[in-house]
Amino acid sequence: MIYNRPIAQTDVARPSEALPLAGGWAWFTHVELLSREAPPRIVPHSELAPDVLARLTAPRPDFAGLSMARPQIMGILNVTPDSFSDGGQHDAPEAARAHAAAMTTEGADLIDVGGESTRPGSETVPDAQEIARTAPVIAALKGGLPLSIDTRKSAVAAAALDAGATIVNDVSGFTYDPALAPLCAARSAPICIMHAQGDPQTMQQNPRYADVLLDVFDFLAARLAALEALGIPRAQMMVDPGIGFGKTQAHNLALLARLSLFHALGVPVLLGVSRKRFIGTLGKAPEPAHRVYGSVALAQAAVGQGVQMIRVHDVFATRSALSLWSAQNA
Repeated sequence: MIYNRPIAQTDVARPSEALPLAGGWAWFTHVELLSREAPPRIVPHSELAPDVLARLTAPRPDFAGLSMARPQIMGILNVTPDSFSDGGQHDAPEAARAHAAAMTTEGADLIDVGGESTRPGSETVPDAQEIARTAPVIAALKGGLPLSIDTRKSAVAAAALDAGATIVNDVSGFTYDPALAPLCAARSAPICIMHAQGDPQTMQQNPRYADVLLDVFDFLAARLAALEALGIPRAQMMVDPGIGFGKTQAHNLALLARLSLFHALGVPVLLGVSRKRFIGTLGKAPEPAHRVYGSVALAQAAVGQGVQMIRVHDVFATRSALSLWSAQNA
């Protein structure tokens, strides 16, 4: 297993032996090798097997028409009455369209539309209800930014793709509905594969891992292989380690510290951490709307590890911070 910690400091010259991480803006000279059988150790990248080094350094192809050579912002559009942060604020069609327009103006690169809350303890929403929430909004937004549907269900995804969505973002890692992956293969839809331990109703009751980094990595590697075997090209897949989905605060922090591990999978990486509970705990911000500062700090740190896409509620704050980060590191 590989953990690659990019060295991308602005106060030092880039060494001649440094390599680009995922063909992007971060670079590295050494990697940390992770194993279940031995302690971690740091070695020069020259000691890596050629295939591993190729996965770490190869430029990622465009994803749904979006360049992976710069950080992309996925704006969250929850059309639900009960999402943990903004439930009920955008569930009316006019409010949803207005919020999507605002996020577009603020600098979003795509919009992720969700009609089922997946907050801890949430109940499953019937397909018809989820479709009624999402498909009309997607149809109304078609022709603007690229749209993704945040769903675990094939019927909901089919209706969303018919309405104008192009991406399917499944928090279950395409394990909940066996018909969803074949649908995406048949429709040539790019997909986001997230790791979660358990379902939303029970996932936070007592999450445990032998090694959270390697367990999440191995799950995502297995899902990439399985989905590729079902006919979805690897070039159309993106992974998300699933911060807060069946994970304690310690698990979340371990994953965030070593996000660059997931570049060894050879596909773009998405981070969805915006306004989550542990940000409120550590940042002393009990109200979700006050967690923007912690959310932006984590987004900026993730981009420093080469993460290509950030899923956020607060588009303007994130875009502003990343614009300054990019200017500083140009």
